[in-house]
Amino acid sequence: MVLGLQGYHVLKRFGADGFLGSLIAKSLLAELAPVLSGLLIIGRAGSALCAEIGVMRLSEQIEALECLAIDIYNYLVSPKLLAMLISLPLLVFVFTVSGMLGGYFSGCIVLGVSVGDYYQSMRDIIDYATVRMALIKSMVFAIFIVTVTAFRGLYVHQYSGRGALALSRTTTLAVVIASVGVLLIDYLLTAVLI
Repeated sequence: MVLGLQGYHVLKRFGADGFLGSLIAKSLLAELAPVLSGLLIIGRAGSALCAEIGVMRLSEQIEALECLAIDIYNYLVSPKLLAMLISLPLLVFVFTVSGMLGGYFSGCIVLGVSVGDYYQSMRDIIDYATVRMALIKSMVFAIFIVTVTAFRGLYVHQYSGRGALALSRTTTLAVVIASVGVLLIDYLLTAVLI
């Protein structure tokens, strides 16, 4: 909604307020939805994943699994990676649709942009390349988030020592590394996919 409000006032200066739909659709699909969804997932699921696996490592549950000849990567990390590969792209598209509806509300209902112009400019700008970019970014972000948070949790004892303080520091560091990494990967993927 805020993007619609700000975009409308900028486009109105140039007499291009009919292109509000394309501005909202392109910015949501190409950048905002993948990045913000990734950052939200890092804060919620990434920190929980790191803490869960870190607690398992500190309470020697990982060592018990290794003694039973269970591959901890296939047993602990792979299901979470699969879940993230499914849920993050879905979340990106839910974010995009809700953002487009919010832009419709703020642009068409509140500010009076033509519904036809909004819809048509949105249809003109959304193409296969933009949708592919959103999908690729969300999948790469999912792999990166699980990799960073799971492996920081798995190796909490090597980085920070033992105990609750070590676990909290490792979880915080994993969230920071994953957040900055998502922003850097977003830049690189945008440069490659554009």
